[in-house]
Amino acid sequence: MNQLDALKQLTTVVADTGDFNQIAAFSPRDATTNPSLILKAVQKPDYAHLLQDAVSKYRSQGLDETMNRLLVSFGCEILKHIPGRVSTEVDARLSFDTEATVTRARRIIELYQGEGVHIDRVLIKIASTWEGIQAAARLEREGIHTNLTLLFSFAQAVACGQAKVQLISPFVGRIYDWYKKSAGAGWDEAANAGANDPGVKSVRAIYNFYKKHGIATEVMGASFRNVGQITALAGCDLLTISPDLLAQLAASEAALPQALDADAARAMDIPFVQYDEAGFRFALNEDAMATEKLAEGIRAFVADTIKLEGLMS
Repeated sequence: MNQLDALKQLTTVVADTGDFNQIAAFSPRDATTNPSLILKAVQKPDYAHLLQDAVSKYRSQGLDETMNRLLVSFGCEILKHIPGRVSTEVDARLSFDTEATVTRARRIIELYQGEGVHIDRVLIKIASTWEGIQAAARLEREGIHTNLTLLFSFAQAVACGQAKVQLISPFVGRIYDWYKKSAGAGWDEAANAGANDPGVKSVRAIYNFYKKHGIATEVMGASFRNVGQITALAGCDLLTISPDLLAQLAASEAALPQALDADAARAMDIPFVQYDEAGFRFALNEDAMATEKLAEGIRAFVADTIKLEGLMS
């Protein structure tokens, strides 16, 4: 059995791509997209027609509507290749606007339903700011399920659990990147690999906290830099993995032991934590890595959204 098949016995595997032609090769259950992945995809000949169709039909209705239509077109195509859910991201420029995020999410769901897609097959991706988390809480009460992304800290995960969001996407690779850059020449790759990887440790702490305290929110590790980060999280609820790393897993027949276990987590001594807004903002502020990576991630998604809009003009 190759490592990808072994991983699927322990964890729900999700394809992290906007390239739906690559998805079928790995048979994931779900798929995730973001503005950067969509931007990359529409510049390929196989997908250029989706951008052209959105522009020709909806440009007169404004950039926001054209973008919504493009994202939903990609989502609908992806759903033809998977049995589960697709994650579609709200404009990152709305990351600090609860009302606008809710409005945009409702419109995206309305468009999916207009294409005959059931509401349970879509997750609305929202940045894990305080405002984003509150928007997600409202959407979940309406039956619109959410995927809280750009999540780098335990405090963000706790607040998402309190909000009863469907799923969170802690970013393993970007946490690793920050600590490696911060250490500079003093970074010891071998000592910080596998279970000792700072991104892996972050996801493990969140997973164990959720399982210990019966929090139903799904944990989906994301943003991987290498296969070792993935195998060190075998047993996590879900892992969203790029096609390149999926191919590496499929090509390996190395053993894959279970690394995370819900029953083991329930037996751990982990104190319960919760946050109000002030407590959340202070805890996030105290975490330099999470503060910097959240801001950087929002800026990057905004930049790619603006580039996508440029292709629409």
